[in-house]
Amino acid sequence: MSSLPPSTDKDLWISWDEYHRLIERLALLVHRSGWKFDQILCLARGGVRVGDILSRIYDVPLGILATSSYREAAGTKQGALDIAQFITITRGSLSGRVLLVDDMVDTGLTFNKVREHLARQFPAITELRSAVLWWKGHSHVEPDFYVDKLPTNPWIHQPFEDYDSLRPHQLEAWTRKGSGD
Repeated sequence: MSSLPPSTDKDLWISWDEYHRLIERLALLVHRSGWKFDQILCLARGGVRVGDILSRIYDVPLGILATSSYREAAGTKQGALDIAQFITITRGSLSGRVLLVDDMVDTGLTFNKVREHLARQFPAITELRSAVLWWKGHSHVEPDFYVDKLPTNPWIHQPFEDYDSLRPHQLEAWTRKGSGD
């Protein structure tokens, strides 16, 4: 297992263990608030892992809404926001009290647009609250639940980032690294 570089005001490095602890802390924050929800809607891709774990802990249906805005400069620059037309959910349709989950609130643009989209497309939602691991200081939106507020707006190096540049033809060498073969 390789060690991560030290975190700075510009770069926050997160290991898999830290990532899972952050999700568990988020689950506790929501639980301690006393707010009860009927469904979780996670934003793909960043919120999928967070939403999956929360839906398992809370034993509620998980919906997935695909959004994309980080396509420019190898995924480091925010571009135009795309929101999928349909939501995938295991039971029924979005309704009642919904917990909207993502990995972070960066500028807040995505959360604002998704809230507008949900209000138009799913009038049966009676209450919508948001939960994220990180709330960046330059955001125009405050999430209802968050684990860490990051006033310096660092780039967050999440543990699955390595897969962004890994391609199928590289898998054999990748799986051998660190195995001593």
